Amino acid sequence: MMEKKSLRQIQDKVNDWILEHGGYWPPLAMLSAVIEEIGELAREINHLEGYKPKKPKKRESDLGEELADLLFSIICIANHYNIDLNEKIYYIMKKYSKRDAKRFI
Repeated sequence: MMEKKSLRQIQDKVNDWILEHGGYWPPLAMLSAVIEEIGELAREINHLEGYKPKKPKKRESDLGEELADLLFSIICIANHYNIDLNEKIYYIMKKYSKRDAKRFI
């Protein structure tokens, strides 16, 4: 089992990997990667929910892998712009908790 890490630690790990493998792409190329990963996530959910079967000979992927690919791509953009996602997710949760406290009940 892998050690649990904060988003900040994961961002650092992604940064190290990216720097060891040629550096960050330009921002629009990274955004294109996010959009591509969203498409792959949509394809996987369509398959899992029975709306669109996979093509024959298409390898089995899993939803967690597709989500992690998307997260990796998002982290790359955050790192490029020096955004601490660990800090921002807590800010967003506080914002949602206040704004939407009674919205969905």
